[in-house]
Amino acid sequence: MAVSVKWLAHSSFQITAEGRVIYVDLEEYGEASEKANVILVTHSHTDHCDPEKIDKLRKDDTVIIAPADCASKIRAKVRTLKPGEVATVGNVRVKAVHAYNTKRFRSPGIPFHPKGYGVGYLITVGGKTVYHAGDTDFIPEMKELGPVDMALLPSGDTYTMNNAEAAVAINPKIAVPIHRLSTNPEEFRKRVEGRSKVRVSILQEGEEVILK
Repeated sequence: MAVSVKWLAHSSFQITAEGRVIYVDLEEYGEASEKANVILVTHSHTDHCDPEKIDKLRKDDTVIIAPADCASKIRAKVRTLKPGEVATVGNVRVKAVHAYNTKRFRSPGIPFHPKGYGVGYLITVGGKTVYHAGDTDFIPEMKELGPVDMALLPSGDTYTMNNAEAAVAINPKIAVPIHRLSTNPEEFRKRVEGRSKVRVSILQEGEEVILK
């Protein structure tokens, strides 16, 4: 079964398979119009959680999964998952995983994304697993993710991994650099494809990759 993974903007994606529409980290930018079956939010920063966009794209029966600190911002029922917990929505399986900073700090000792603040997700649908890492550094828990068909990896440096760190984070079939900020995605491609059989897909806004 083919799975479509479309980059909307920044860290925002639309995943479509088996008649299901899944959004991750809806934010102000990026065009999206199809109503959602599932909406996932990795954390409450405004470039990952836009209540207006969520409200626009949800239906009465849309399942919204987000960390607890997002719930008060979203005008609908929200289900929370802690790392390691799993939710099944029809034919979609969502597992929350750790996402946090170990070396990028707002001020000394205060990370931009503390452990327990946000999550990443393993999204399995149509026989494929997509890993959305959220905002994170290269963390030990990435070694425990298991097989991944596509990894959406933040590589922008300032608040997340940089190209060098993201390039060795995990070993998916396809890697997509996201949350790019000031880094060059072509450098990411060279680092990844120069050391592994992983294929790098550098997307433009609105562009999609089909997993078969």
